[in-house]
Amino acid sequence: MPLQIIVGTQWGDEGKGRIVDWFAANSDIVARYNGGDNAGHSVTVGPKFFKLHLIPSGIIHPKPVAVLGNGMVINPKSLMAEIEMLRKAGVQVSPARLHISHAAHLITPAHQALDKAQETARGKGNIGTTGRGIGPAYTDKASRRGLRVADMLSPDFIEHLSALVDDANQQLSLLGAPYINPMETNEAFEQYREAMLPYIADTSLEVCAAIREGQRILAEGAQGTLLDIDHGTYPFVTSSTTIASGVFAGLGIGITAANGAEVTGVCKSFQTRVGSGPFPTEVFEDLALRLRGTGENPWDEYGTTTGRARRVGWLDGVLLRYAVRINGLTELVITKMDILSGIETLKLCVAYRKDGNEISDLPFGPSNLKGYEPVYEEISGWREDVSAIRQWSDLPQAARKYLEAIARLAGVPVRLVSVGPEREQIVGNG
Repeated sequence: MPLQIIVGTQWGDEGKGRIVDWFAANSDIVARYNGGDNAGHSVTVGPKFFKLHLIPSGIIHPKPVAVLGNGMVINPKSLMAEIEMLRKAGVQVSPARLHISHAAHLITPAHQALDKAQETARGKGNIGTTGRGIGPAYTDKASRRGLRVADMLSPDFIEHLSALVDDANQQLSLLGAPYINPMETNEAFEQYREAMLPYIADTSLEVCAAIREGQRILAEGAQGTLLDIDHGTYPFVTSSTTIASGVFAGLGIGITAANGAEVTGVCKSFQTRVGSGPFPTEVFEDLALRLRGTGENPWDEYGTTTGRARRVGWLDGVLLRYAVRINGLTELVITKMDILSGIETLKLCVAYRKDGNEISDLPFGPSNLKGYEPVYEEISGWREDVSAIRQWSDLPQAARKYLEAIARLAGVPVRLVSVGPEREQIVGNG
């Protein structure tokens, strides 16, 4: 099994980072194939807490090579800060261990300024972007005027950068937003270029060769299925392909690499999302605070990238079943089971009701969930603290029944369960 793809089954924030970290110990390459630093993957290793936005979280292990694929958009400032953070924490980051696709696109201060100005201009109709410039960078990519990492190799790179900033300033003027200083941008990117040059590689060639040699490739998706540009809750989505099939275009590998691949879906034991958009199973007040936490701990339900409080609710089985189908999932990993300890009765959305009719699958995907009322199955909770459990048979019977209900509803087995934020707080099923 040379290829394992890790995807989120919800609106992101499912805990993919620490699950990638778990599987990465036995991987030769860990690769990101979409998104930018709007992603936030967290890993806790003893007293160390890592927040990663661009570099695959598997790099914390000493063995794998980390790859930033061509499907990504990369903010050099964020990347350099992340490299420095990892080095200070004792993680080896060098051109031998980190490879950046020459075909990935660059995010500039112009993209960030446009992102914020456009979101402000939407007013109450805003879509809740992170303001990191992701959308404008992908817009430039699609319109064939973006800057790619390979452009840093060109002697006229700064000239192209200046043209991009000048064009952005014209748009910012129309939006009544502040200008970007082209001189400061040019000076900063001269430094980024010098720092990034040793890391630039033909990552498609490298990953394809590794697959032919039988090496183990762990592909790490950012965001979640329901934020996919085509298959998510449009328009409240991100600007890239977040589902499993995006790995082929996002890393530049052929579809035959999927032969025998495992597609692992990471699913929180309840539902969360950041920002605007539909949320049929959302809860409020005391229960919301109970699920979300106070924000005092880094693993509470506050965005790793934005710091915004996440909206919370019961696990939505209709959307989970949709994620299984869209991604072709072969297994599930359930995270944050420890958070449910002490809740007397749990609810699991098994269907929707609309206009007096009960439906198990959405007729036109999840883009329009208005008017859909969740149909719940109630399941007894458990009082036991599960955070120290490492064997499936030691989980409370009620917890196992909840997991069995999820697997039955999704139609795929639950392989692992996370019972806390630490690296070793994982329970395997078989």
